[in-house]
Amino acid sequence: MLRAKDSTGTGGGASRYHRRMFSIDGAWPRFRGRTQRILAVYETLRDDPAIGLHPRQIGLRVGMSALAAKRLLDAVPELFVKLPKRDGLTRYRLNSFATAASPDAVRALVLRGARWETLAIYGMVGAVLLAVLAAVFSLQGTQGV
Repeated sequence: MLRAKDSTGTGGGASRYHRRMFSIDGAWPRFRGRTQRILAVYETLRDDPAIGLHPRQIGLRVGMSALAAKRLLDAVPELFVKLPKRDGLTRYRLNSFATAASPDAVRALVLRGARWETLAIYGMVGAVLLAVLAAVFSLQGTQGV
C-alpha cells in the first residue's frame, strides 16, 4: 500500500535511512553463517575469472536469489569486486587477491573471518553478562546496609 508523504518526507513512518541507522543487517557478521555460500560464489567466479557476472547469473548458478547474491557480493569486498556498469548491468568478478590466491588460501581467509566473528560475538555476550552480574552484585551489596 502506498502512503502519501508527510511534511517530513518520510511517508508517514521512519525513512529507510532511520530504520537502518542502528541496523547491522548485511554489514556484520559477513562471514559467520555464510561460509558455504561465499565459497560457492567463489568457485562459480573462479571457473572463468576474466568475465564478470550479474548477481542474477550468480544466483542461478549457486541456488540463491539475485538479491541475496548481490548482498553477499557487496558484503565481502575481500574477494569480490563490482565492475563499472556496462549495458546498464552491474557485474561482479573476483578481485586480484582472489584471482591470484590458491583455493586453499581463500578458504582459509573465509574460515578465519568466520572464526574471528564468532569470537567477537562471544566476547560481546560475555561482556554483557559480566555487566549484568556486576550490577546484580552491586545492588545485592547495598540491601544489607
